[in-house]
Amino acid sequence: MRTRVKICGITRPQDGLAAAQAGADAIGLVFYERSPRYVDVAQAAEICAVLPPFVSVVGLFVNAPREQVASLLQQLPLDLLQFHGTETADQCEGFGRPYIKAIGMKDGVDVTGTVQAHPQASGFLFDAWQPDIHGGGGVAFDWNTLPAGGDRPVILAGGLAPDNVEQAVRRTRPWAVDVSSGVEQDKGIKSAEKIEAFIRGVVRGDTMQ
Repeated sequence: MRTRVKICGITRPQDGLAAAQAGADAIGLVFYERSPRYVDVAQAAEICAVLPPFVSVVGLFVNAPREQVASLLQQLPLDLLQFHGTETADQCEGFGRPYIKAIGMKDGVDVTGTVQAHPQASGFLFDAWQPDIHGGGGVAFDWNTLPAGGDRPVILAGGLAPDNVEQAVRRTRPWAVDVSSGVEQDKGIKSAEKIEAFIRGVVRGDTMQ
């Protein structure tokens, strides 16, 4: 199986295009205003406009009002929603899009309970616990705490970078990996070279059994 790749926190059209050209399966747009990678509708539209076919656009939200999510869906071609806050299933559903629920891997987190509470989620993204920024902080968690088995895709995030993603893929065999700060030259500004190196690392991890 090939591990899918999402490059999150895209803020510029050229970075979205670089991710697509390097072979990314998806890019992420952050609609959480406290994030240094936040984009408004105009920025997001410019990014979406340059993407080639078959590159999914994921919208990331943190405890956003339903009205905000619905408004953005009317204005932007978002393929998938990603919820990084304390959203209930009711707050994630009903938008006419599949969704991913992020789980911050803090001590004592009830992974099983969260998964069971979101029966319609397309997959679950496991990230380091960062209550203030909700991802993109370059912090890893103990991969040994990832849940075993399960019937829905596991997406690994948190502290991934070109120098460790090969090992991460080999050890955890996730459905997908999600990276933001690990492929940046500055906050919100991606490096095409780092994106390419990251994806090469994923491919090596896939081919080394």
